[in-house]
Amino acid sequence: MTLSIAEIIHLFETRATRQYGREAVSQLEHALQCAHLAEQAGETDATVVAALLHDLGHLIAGEKEKRADDMQARDDLHQYIAIPFLRGLLPYSVLEPIRLHVDAKRYLCGAEPTYWASLSPASKRSLELQGGAYTSAELADFLMQPFAKESIRLRRYDDLAKVPKAVTSSLAHFQIKLQLLALSN
Repeated sequence: MTLSIAEIIHLFETRATRQYGREAVSQLEHALQCAHLAEQAGETDATVVAALLHDLGHLIAGEKEKRADDMQARDDLHQYIAIPFLRGLLPYSVLEPIRLHVDAKRYLCGAEPTYWASLSPASKRSLELQGGAYTSAELADFLMQPFAKESIRLRRYDDLAKVPKAVTSSLAHFQIKLQLLALSN
């Protein structure tokens, strides 16, 4: 079932106001910061919208399974959850960077020795659950996929989008980009 734009906005307004994992921002703040960073970098509207929606799977899935110590017990595969709900609404150029953003983290950990140290503790923990850094063979395979480079850039915005009280454009601003992409699909 494809979500409508109104349903996507409703998810952000109702489920994204709580804290984003163990980060110092809400899920909505994280999404807006990520999209804002992509927009400021001159990315295409497709990449900006992918940055906004990259964690939509968390909102669709709801609460993650938790251990007693409040750490995530297993990977929730959020990068895949949102795709069926967005397919039919948005183009491949939005869907693929969303689908690949976790793999991009695994890629960067394997390709750049200093990348791991730049991750927040929560991102390090989730990386362990997501399979860890890619091997040399996996690095090459990842880069062969369409939209791999866009997903790597999205990943970098994702990593930076955890600043409490950062000033960004509004959800309504990004909703316009979302609507334009949906109309052109």
